[in-house]
Amino acid sequence: MTASNDRRIHLDPEILGPEDSREERIRERLWSTVKRAARSIPFIEEVVAAWYCALDPATPNRVRLTLLAALAYFVAPIDVVPDLLPLVGFTDDAGVLMAAIALVRAHITDDHRRAARKAMAEH
Repeated sequence: MTASNDRRIHLDPEILGPEDSREERIRERLWSTVKRAARSIPFIEEVVAAWYCALDPATPNRVRLTLLAALAYFVAPIDVVPDLLPLVGFTDDAGVLMAAIALVRAHITDDHRRAARKAMAEH
């Protein structure tokens, strides 16, 4: 990849779909999923901070892609353990999110966390 002002990686749509499309699908489902998962995932604020990190143009592409993939799984209506099951529905999502956040934690800044707190208070 060459150094340029365009920091986006254009992936084969057959695999993951265009990045803009993924971001929009996640954006559409994020808040309803966060509200449903808030009781089950104790680190939900860090999940929202990860969303803001993924949107930040200063975030390296590999970090953005890692976070977008984990967040896409989180908001997906169909996954390994259905999210509607009491107590266990979000356990697989929590595992994926914890692993992704642990891998890129150094890139989630205090600004991302402040944005997450503010957004959660508004929603």
